[in-house]
Amino acid sequence: MGNPSHPKLALLIVASFSKYPIALEFGCQAMQDLYGPLALKSESFDHSETSYYAAEMGTELRKEFWAFETLIDPALLSDVKLASNAIENQLSSTGEYSETRPLNLDSGYITQSKLVLATTKDRNHRIYLKDGIYAEITLQWQSKQWKAWPWTYPDYQREDFHQFFTECRNYLRQQYRTLES
Repeated sequence: MGNPSHPKLALLIVASFSKYPIALEFGCQAMQDLYGPLALKSESFDHSETSYYAAEMGTELRKEFWAFETLIDPALLSDVKLASNAIENQLSSTGEYSETRPLNLDSGYITQSKLVLATTKDRNHRIYLKDGIYAEITLQWQSKQWKAWPWTYPDYQREDFHQFFTECRNYLRQQYRTLES
């Protein structure tokens, strides 16, 4: 019989996208107000692998990732997702944008072995957490690189995204060394 143990803390990340730089800034500041300062911020990427969001968000979307200094308990992922959804709704409710959804915030975390994203959509490869939130292992760390699953979104298969996630993983490992010393 195995003994239950608590997992190591994880690196909170948020994938954000919008056509409006000011909406991205709003989301970043709102998330920092809740979860503290950023440790890492990616460059701004073109988000053109899908037209899925065009009807509610428009076109020419830009995507960036934020990784937060303070590590989190992975069990808090559903709470983070609900908070990021509330931030999206707050911005949308201002009526300042012609799109119904001017900002998308996708919460997740990175461990040494995986990148996990939270979602409100159930699928056969997702695990229910609580309060209508599911989790998906989007990428796995194997043989010193990120590897996709059959369900991994096309943009998360990009090498430039993987480079940033590796920076995040390296930051996490450094934080572990600091905590252990």
